Amino acid sequence: MSVRTPDPDWQGDEPEPGPPTNPGWLSELELAEIRGRLPLLYVEAVPVRVDGLGQVTEVGMLIRANAVGEMTRTIVSGRVMYGETVRDALFRHLEKDLGPMAFPLLPASPTPATVAEYFPLPGISPFTDERQHAVSLVYVVPVTGTCEPRQDALEVTWMPPAEAASDTVTSELEGGRGVLVRQALASVGALT
Repeated sequence: MSVRTPDPDWQGDEPEPGPPTNPGWLSELELAEIRGRLPLLYVEAVPVRVDGLGQVTEVGMLIRANAVGEMTRTIVSGRVMYGETVRDALFRHLEKDLGPMAFPLLPASPTPATVAEYFPLPGISPFTDERQHAVSLVYVVPVTGTCEPRQDALEVTWMPPAEAASDTVTSELEGGRGVLVRQALASVGALT
């Protein structure tokens, strides 16, 4: 499972000799060491389309190829950098995954729809990430523009909320994110 955000300052197998130009990023070696010692903070977003009354009409799922080449579904996800606000991190990852013309409508409050705690060992919570212990603030974010996935996302598929929460679709989400999508949609009354 890859919820990795590329580190723009890292080039190659060895850490940089000097301080990074962007101190919010870590080298691969630093990140691996920290993942083994501390929980990391992530933001995740379930992109939705809403009608004039603000009710969810469609849910966007990203299609990605995982490390072994299998096609999987996921949602917008990434780390919060040191010194970055949750709002800025959420916007950065929405733009990174959905493209600059998605025009997300960030919530007025930074209160998440739900919180997910990922553990490297299965069974502690419904959410797993074999690399680390991570805490993720999860938001339902309406988008009004055109979504053109970037980075490692291949496409965005839009579907009705009931289909997005179905057993078939949620089983295609890695790391327990099917549970997370259902919780997020329930928090905005999109599941009846």
